[in-house]
Amino acid sequence: MSATEKAPAGPRPATARPPRITDEHGRRIPGWELVLRYVLLLVVLAVTVGPFVWQLSTSLKGPTEDIFSSPPKFLPGHPTLHNYTRVADTIPVWDYALNSLKVAAASVVTNCVGSALAGYALARLRYRGRRVAVLVFVLAMLVPVEGIIIAQFTTMRDLGLNNTLIGVLLPGCVNALNVLLMRNAFRNLPYEIEEAAFVDGANAWQRFLRIALPAVKGTLAVVAIFAFMGAWDDFLWPLIVLSDPSKFTLTVGLNYLHGTFANDERLVAAGTVIAVAPLIALFACLQRYFFRGVGEGAVKG
Repeated sequence: MSATEKAPAGPRPATARPPRITDEHGRRIPGWELVLRYVLLLVVLAVTVGPFVWQLSTSLKGPTEDIFSSPPKFLPGHPTLHNYTRVADTIPVWDYALNSLKVAAASVVTNCVGSALAGYALARLRYRGRRVAVLVFVLAMLVPVEGIIIAQFTTMRDLGLNNTLIGVLLPGCVNALNVLLMRNAFRNLPYEIEEAAFVDGANAWQRFLRIALPAVKGTLAVVAIFAFMGAWDDFLWPLIVLSDPSKFTLTVGLNYLHGTFANDERLVAAGTVIAVAPLIALFACLQRYFFRGVGEGAVKG
């Protein structure tokens, strides 16, 4: 081969292309739309998480730091845990937290058991009046709590459950929303599996416990989170039904941190963080089941 002849050109190396960012349908997302999405996510993050971060920062600030400075300072200059000690010295916060934990744990058990049983009955069993029963649960969600709270109070009084933790638990032991979530989760299960179990001789209880219930663990986690949060955060009903300070729940007990003539924002912030911390821990433990359960129990028309 002469010097003037050129060797055949080999395949050109492929130039590296930037990765394409697509949505769930495979459509490419433009750059401006991606930036807009992240900006909106940051705004939502600031609105939802910002107040808690501010309360956490305030609870760690010492008595010499100005919490009303302009512009505000999120990071405390000299962090201290003394405010949390002062909360325990001001009110029996751990006794109140234990009362709230008892009510919340019992609410989780009753809601999971009751909602699972009722949801399975509404979704799988055949009986007269099933559609009416579903409609009753839907209508129960439309009734505001304030409209029935007097009736609840008189009922607890007639049962002799006023000023007891059972009286706090009983009205919310089975929530209508949780029943509908479980119903829709059970409805999404294929009928063929239960039909095969029925042919093999399994009764309704065996089909419920061995086939249907293990398939909706995600929705059960959602129900557990909703039940715990609802019982832990409830303020109005425990305030009405409880009169003995030794039986106060945490939300009612923290109200005593607001003085009549003085109000220490650092003390209130520390109490708020104590009240929110168990909810964050619970969600951190169950978050992988939570997002799976939202799809299982999605309400369909």
